[in-house]
Amino acid sequence: MHIRNQIRPMLALALPLIAAELGWMSMGIVDTIMIGHTAHAAVNIAAASLGQVLYNTLAFGIAGVLLSLDTFVSQSHGAGRYDEANRWLYHGLILAAALAATLVALIAAAPFAMLRMPINREVLTGSVAFLHALNWGTPTLFLYFAIRRYLQAFNHVRPIAAALITANLLNFAGDWLLIYGHNLGTIHIPALGIYGAGLATSISRAYLALFLVAAIWRVERKHNYGLRSMLRHIETARLRSLALLGAPAGGQIFVEIAIFGTVTFLIGTMGPLPLAGHEIALNCASFTFMVPFAISAAAAVRVGQAIGRNAPREASAAGWAAIALGAGCMATFALVLFFFAHPIARAFTPDRAVIAAAVPLLIVAAIFQFFDGLQITATGALRGAGNTHAGLIVQIIGYWIIGLPIGYLLAFHLHHGAVGLWLGLCAGLIVAGISLTTTWRYTTRKLLAPHPGLNNVHN
Repeated sequence: MHIRNQIRPMLALALPLIAAELGWMSMGIVDTIMIGHTAHAAVNIAAASLGQVLYNTLAFGIAGVLLSLDTFVSQSHGAGRYDEANRWLYHGLILAAALAATLVALIAAAPFAMLRMPINREVLTGSVAFLHALNWGTPTLFLYFAIRRYLQAFNHVRPIAAALITANLLNFAGDWLLIYGHNLGTIHIPALGIYGAGLATSISRAYLALFLVAAIWRVERKHNYGLRSMLRHIETARLRSLALLGAPAGGQIFVEIAIFGTVTFLIGTMGPLPLAGHEIALNCASFTFMVPFAISAAAAVRVGQAIGRNAPREASAAGWAAIALGAGCMATFALVLFFFAHPIARAFTPDRAVIAAAVPLLIVAAIFQFFDGLQITATGALRGAGNTHAGLIVQIIGYWIIGLPIGYLLAFHLHHGAVGLWLGLCAGLIVAGISLTTTWRYTTRKLLAPHPGLNNVHN
């Protein structure tokens, strides 16, 4: 099957997911913008940056284990085994509950280590308050993750987009009410500042989970996939399979986000102003990243479904279509970030010093956009084929063995500051993009080989 033939079905699945991911990232951007218009903008943005990076590093690394549902549910769907897909969901929900409990405990304990960091005390205090507020939404966040994987594997992606778009409206209203405080008739809402931003996000995440619970109930009523008779007893072998396949995927996400967390900590030692600029640039880079990230999820589903149908040529073409779409979108974003860096930074805050700190980092972000698109879409295609180890290995080498040492040398020895650390990230992403695309090329050759055939990973 030709790659062109896969563009339309890939976009049909990916576009609602793109809307959903952009909606997801918009919550953090809205938080940053609203915090950026409070007094002491640099300190408050820096505090939000530190809190968000720590929470996201742990949350998405741990929740990344649930990405194994993409492979198992998609391949079961492709093979027409809906009862098996339902059992994967049931065990995914059990795993999600255990993972959420782990994250709640870690975030609750995090302040004991954070308050000992060599970072501005006011920034650290704000970060701890922000983390505490975010932690209220952890259980519902993991419920959302598990149900979402099932819905998108069954091609029901519009409810996911609708959930996140409407959740953004709720988050905006929550930020407006809780950050600044208001008097609504006889009701007095105190100004909670950065804690209010985190609390608004937690409320929005609870809404997301409830929305998808209602969506999966409606889908079941319409299509009768058999969820009502979902297996009730726990199969330890199935849980083990989810964890074993998902652990490298979660590890890859953890490694990727943790490098940004480490860079955030290192920039934090430079003072609130560089950290505030870093937060703005990181928000923008994360926002553009959501587009290929959504395409990556669609790639995992399309490749997994094709493998479930024993259609290797379709699987290969779907993967390459996703990589082409992701890289093309990110090349466009690179031009936007490069030519409009100053107005983008100015949209976050009127503080000229913060704007000046953000603009050079946005230029560096423009440089690595294309390679970021390559690496994440190739990762999705590989996950659909059941390969979750390649991404982890490549990320460790690219970010920690190559990128971080280069960034540290440029930042602290050659005195390029935050820009030097971002250039190190750029080097790591270039390595990851080229390596994972090459790995997918090797994988497609194995898929298309006349022997030994396809090896599905579902049990």
